[in-house]
Amino acid sequence: MLFIVVFCVVMSAYFSATETALSTFNRIRMKGYAEKGNKRAELVLKLADNYDSMISTVLIGNNIVNILSSSLSTVLFGLIILDQGLSTTVSTIVMTLAVLTFGEIVPKTLAKQFPEKFAMFSAPIIYALTFILWPVSIIFRGLQKLLSKLFKNEDDKGMTEEELISIIEEAEEDGGINEDEGSLIKSAIEFNELEVSEIFTPRIDITAVPSTVTKEELAEVFSESGFSRIPIYEGDLDNITGIVYYKDFFTLAYNTELEISSIVKPVMYVTKTQKISDLLRDLQEKKHHLAVVSDEYGSTAGLVTLEDIIEEIVGEIWDEHDEVVLDIEKISENEYIVSGKASIEKLYDEFDIDPETEGDETDAMTVTGWAMDVLGKVPDEGDSFETLGLSVKVLKMEGRRIEKLHIVDNRESDSDAATEEKPEDN
Repeated sequence: MLFIVVFCVVMSAYFSATETALSTFNRIRMKGYAEKGNKRAELVLKLADNYDSMISTVLIGNNIVNILSSSLSTVLFGLIILDQGLSTTVSTIVMTLAVLTFGEIVPKTLAKQFPEKFAMFSAPIIYALTFILWPVSIIFRGLQKLLSKLFKNEDDKGMTEEELISIIEEAEEDGGINEDEGSLIKSAIEFNELEVSEIFTPRIDITAVPSTVTKEELAEVFSESGFSRIPIYEGDLDNITGIVYYKDFFTLAYNTELEISSIVKPVMYVTKTQKISDLLRDLQEKKHHLAVVSDEYGSTAGLVTLEDIIEEIVGEIWDEHDEVVLDIEKISENEYIVSGKASIEKLYDEFDIDPETEGDETDAMTVTGWAMDVLGKVPDEGDSFETLGLSVKVLKMEGRRIEKLHIVDNRESDSDAATEEKPEDN
């Protein structure tokens, strides 16, 4: 009888560990094992695909051995201790501690540490038990379906983008992936939500030439800008008619009789609200590397390039002709130099600001626009303001646009000061 009780506790541990392992194993890792020919991994995935049947079998088995061990222990202690009330009490205490410790806590803790290994170990036994206990489990599964219909959950069970990003951040904290890998994955997830308006080069920064440009002038523009493609327009920038490629110009037209107009490539127009994921496909299909961004009035708002799109996933791409300019440069513990061209979203992310909860929602796409909204005017060098716990000062202007700002994050120091001033409770 004692042997059977011990055996039941061992089986309780087995079922508890199996439940944890089959509920927490890494599915991607298990698929990798299965693809390499591991039959047990294939069986684990098969059980996971029939989760309701598997969990019913595990719970039925676990309850059977727990009830059996409790019943037999009561009889066993009744034979040892003649006092019925005392024997029942001792049996309850001993079996509760035994089942809780050795049948639940210890096996579940160990199974959580090695879920894939234990899942593959127990899969054949559980698979066999699903057939043995099928007549019983089918009753409980029917009850489960009935309850599901009675208490139907209307919520969308699909994983949201926020939940997926949270999983990635947890993986970073656990050391499963490093920070660079996490940033790359998160950028790829958020990629579909970005619009052209968030990444394009504004009209004021466009380098373009009129259709009347001479070959010498165009060669000079290519040389000074370092760009491999130059837009060409008739009249003004609102009428960009094509693109001149560096390679075509110097290979075919420069120092030859061929006119520049004969090497001009057609231009592609897009709207500011187009998703960059759709634009990427369009650029690939039409074999373009650059598109003109048009506003609601049909005017030229700016340019967007294939490189701009790719940089949203992999980060800034610098070549030997580029002057490396960081959008946000940390110069001390709480001081930053910020480019006026930087995206306002990037600023919010850097300072962990939620514009909705902070009441700082703005239609501006850049830090320059944000600063103008707060100041209520076109800034001058030296202008400063405070908002969201940040002290902001305009360091340099370029025409009517901010080139650089100096930002001091006062939020941590303010909270520290408040903590120091808080009186102690008596």
